[in-house]
Amino acid sequence: MTDTAAYFPLLRGQRVAVLANQTSVAEMPGAAGADAAGRVHLVDLLHGEGFDVAAIFSPEHGFRGTADAGEHVKSSVDTRTGIPIRSLYDGNTKRPSDEAMRSFDVLVVDMQDVGLRFYTYYISMLRMMDACADFGRRVVVLDRPNPNGHIIDGPVLDMKYRSGVGAIPVPVLHGLTMGEIARMAAGEGWAKKCALTVVKCRNYTHATEYLLPVAPSPNLPTARAVYLYAALCPFEGTVVSLGRGTDKPFEMYGHPDMTGRAFTFTPRPTAGAKHPPLEGRLCRGVDLSGMPLAEARDVGFSLKYVMDACADLGMGDKFFTPMFEKLVGVEWVREMILAGAPEEEIRARWADDVERYREKRMQYLLYE
Repeated sequence: MTDTAAYFPLLRGQRVAVLANQTSVAEMPGAAGADAAGRVHLVDLLHGEGFDVAAIFSPEHGFRGTADAGEHVKSSVDTRTGIPIRSLYDGNTKRPSDEAMRSFDVLVVDMQDVGLRFYTYYISMLRMMDACADFGRRVVVLDRPNPNGHIIDGPVLDMKYRSGVGAIPVPVLHGLTMGEIARMAAGEGWAKKCALTVVKCRNYTHATEYLLPVAPSPNLPTARAVYLYAALCPFEGTVVSLGRGTDKPFEMYGHPDMTGRAFTFTPRPTAGAKHPPLEGRLCRGVDLSGMPLAEARDVGFSLKYVMDACADLGMGDKFFTPMFEKLVGVEWVREMILAGAPEEEIRARWADDVERYREKRMQYLLYE
């Protein structure tokens, strides 16, 4: 976003739309629209520079990033600039109307992803790429680092489980930035080919540690939550709470019937979790909020927490919901856990698929 020389020329004289949210900010002291601390939002920057910003498209959680996961968000108007906000999560369609598509010439995409297949911002981007391909619109992706970009792991999505939380056949941790996802999706035919420009991050490699300056969504408020997300999000497909409705979501897990656990918590309605799972019930479980950041950064897609809770509760198949397959991407992980297979054996089953993906991924990388 700060490399304005790379993309401002593409926007001059064009009607501009943006796909953006609360993460579309950068430190740019003195820039048009910057606040006293020098931080500026992409919309305010473009508006302040005199560009014709015709529309803001907003992904899951809304333009301001405050809505619950999957919550319907109405279209509205940005109060600061008067620009219409067109929600892609309004419950009616995940794709803009023909009228909306005709209102602009170039789409600028700038959102902070966290590097997981079931994190939905990239899906909104791919849907917009498809629409832009149909209407001959250019797409400019302002790239951002992937905080989990150092790990590639987990099953590759079986496309029969394709859903709103998994759209392309990549591992759970895919090791791509948004710009690289756009390139790979177009190259592999997972999205329609459009006129695509990616403005690269400077001084970034996939090994670079990157702490997010803005929470990417309401329930990933900390760096530790971002790192543990891959290992704890599969609990969304079980009876277990992962801490939604507490001050430490994605840093704990528990259930009222878990045994021998000193740690307890009670999910309550909070911003971003209006009705959390197991609301109002005392849960016993595990607190991971004290894990050192360096350790959390290397957890990756571990099944040990899900397997721990599954064994403790002894519910068999009732431990899982159909969402579990949509998240892990294949049917055999559940089957192997219930059969008592060790984690190493389960991991070995996806290793060859991940290796084939790594080789395919190489041709689309923009960073070492």
